[in-house]
Amino acid sequence: MSMPVFSFWARTDRDAVAIVDPDHVTITVGALQDAANQVGRNLQALGVAPGDTVALLMRNRIEVYQVMLAIQQIGAYLAPINWHLAGPEVAYILTDSETKVLIADADLIDLAKDARPAVCFTTSPSPGCRDFAELRTGSTDAPEHRRAGMVMNYTSGTTGRPKGVRRPLPAGAPEPVVTGFAMFLLLFGMSPGAGVQIVGSPLYHTAVLYFSTSALHLGHSLVVMEKWTAEGMLERIARYKVTASHMVPTQFTRLLSVENRAQYDVSSLKHMVHGAAPCPAVVKQRMLEWWGDSVWEYYAATEGGGTAIGPAEWRKKPGSVGKPWQGADIKIVDDEGVACAPNVVGTVYIKMQQTFEYHKDKEKTGKAYRVDGYFTVGDAGYLDEEGYLYLSDRKSDMIISGGVNIYPAEIEGALIDHPAIMDIAVFGVPDEEWGEQVKAVIELRPGFQADAATSDSILTYARERLAKFKCPKSIDFVDVMPRDPNGKLAKRKLRDPYWVGLGRAI
Repeated sequence: MSMPVFSFWARTDRDAVAIVDPDHVTITVGALQDAANQVGRNLQALGVAPGDTVALLMRNRIEVYQVMLAIQQIGAYLAPINWHLAGPEVAYILTDSETKVLIADADLIDLAKDARPAVCFTTSPSPGCRDFAELRTGSTDAPEHRRAGMVMNYTSGTTGRPKGVRRPLPAGAPEPVVTGFAMFLLLFGMSPGAGVQIVGSPLYHTAVLYFSTSALHLGHSLVVMEKWTAEGMLERIARYKVTASHMVPTQFTRLLSVENRAQYDVSSLKHMVHGAAPCPAVVKQRMLEWWGDSVWEYYAATEGGGTAIGPAEWRKKPGSVGKPWQGADIKIVDDEGVACAPNVVGTVYIKMQQTFEYHKDKEKTGKAYRVDGYFTVGDAGYLDEEGYLYLSDRKSDMIISGGVNIYPAEIEGALIDHPAIMDIAVFGVPDEEWGEQVKAVIELRPGFQADAATSDSILTYARERLAKFKCPKSIDFVDVMPRDPNGKLAKRKLRDPYWVGLGRAI
């Protein structure tokens, strides 16, 4: 394969299997390329121009890749939306991104009812929307005026409002751009040609969508799961001789809990890449013992990255997330902006070849780029004498549950209007399965009782306004919040007792 780009594969091996869907139905390389071309041409006919946004509210299915491969040819931005979000959260993203066309699963379209664009398509007939099948009609020739498109993922910040991470659209044909993304997978030992990647996490996640689409460009097949289960993954690994995946540590924990896991043949695995959340060393060691030298790790954010480390390196540097990959650099800086010496903890700053901006938020973008073209997402860590990065803490308040970033400020802002709440603090507490779970500590207004009825009322209020995964799992009550005279909340005083003795840097 001379160039890692899907259209080349489609010209040379049209009958090969491109994707196995969650129901084990396959689509060939040629059929996928034809559908992507049709979707691209029809979006152009609807007026989608370079720089416009097409939003996707869709579970894991073949249509996601038909749209993604189309966007990569017509110079638009694709905004994948987390379908676990509540309606108001979806509406905010649709409005902020200035979505021109929305493509959704029919049973999810109601989430967009408050800000649905004039043009929307659903996977089956739905009132007020057109059938997605219309986008797969007409000529299968490549779209005209081809130009590389990009993904604009939304990531929440400490202010609680999601922000679109937007990169400049490259000029020229899409082939060099998608080749660059595909070549990124070479960091983890992958190469053009034969390979099978299993997709077990939601495709609205930045890394999951890019990793799997890049695998298509490398000439690999995909095995897509809609709802991940440990045994479902192991069964597919054995059936389809899976070689690669993108995973989060919570999935490792669940896989290790499968009692009969030894019956599944995992000898095909070569490049099982994990990121998105810290992985306990003992869990990773057990995975290496089971899966051999197929477990790779990286550190990055939606904004960019980062570092990578292979299994052999990790055994020499346990706990490290690796060295900067080609085109990236890492700097550790103290609170005064001075570079830290080796083994001294500071704020992690990243520099990469491609810049980004937070959509419609120059101030936030400026705050991220504070050190000589390096940006930070607020993580703390250190570099050892050989330049290996170790993360010693997470973003100051962010909760990471099952590899998903949850921002307390957003939850606090959604709940503070409850009539019983005088003050609220939200943070993560230990959870054996998910790593962290959401805890709310509340100071009540006079006249309200710290009892089960009040707790249930607040939790109901939360479920009406927030996605399920953001809702507190439990509530504790305090008489007075620990705020200083300036009003700053000493959240560590509330959070730290839950972590005592568990080894978390606090």
